[in-house]
Amino acid sequence: MLIRYATVADIPVIHQLAHLIWPDTYKSILPTGQIDFMLTEMYSLQSLKKQINEGVHFIIAELEEKPVGFASFSLSEEKSGTFIIHKLYLLTELQGKGIGSELLNFIKEEVILKGGKALTLNVNRNNPAVRFYQKYGFMISDEADLIYHRFVLNDYIMSMQL
Repeated sequence: MLIRYATVADIPVIHQLAHLIWPDTYKSILPTGQIDFMLTEMYSLQSLKKQINEGVHFIIAELEEKPVGFASFSLSEEKSGTFIIHKLYLLTELQGKGIGSELLNFIKEEVILKGGKALTLNVNRNNPAVRFYQKYGFMISDEADLIYHRFVLNDYIMSMQL
């Protein structure tokens, strides 16, 4: 397996992966209208380009040269050295095989190299990924009901010290 930084040329790959992964991942958690809206809002080609231009680092996991997942992270609080993981998604059939942990390890190592002291992320409270993050060492530090356009995101805020 290869994990590499994405470039602007990889935007269509991330877009395609998101459209393959999101409906399956969230079908039992979110209404279809919200899934469609989030895909349009966060994973359009323009939105992905904007995120990269604003300093969000995207990484892609490849198996046998085929993209199978992606993640993104950025500096959240410079003073405290806190970085935030924005996204971490794998093709459904490859979940539970250690690829997610490898993506997290890659992010953790890169954040430490950048002087990071902590990682944080938001995850839907009903998402089974909560257990994955806890197993990796993240702890629930807060709950948040965030208004995002016409939707409410019911998230846990999870964090870990590095």
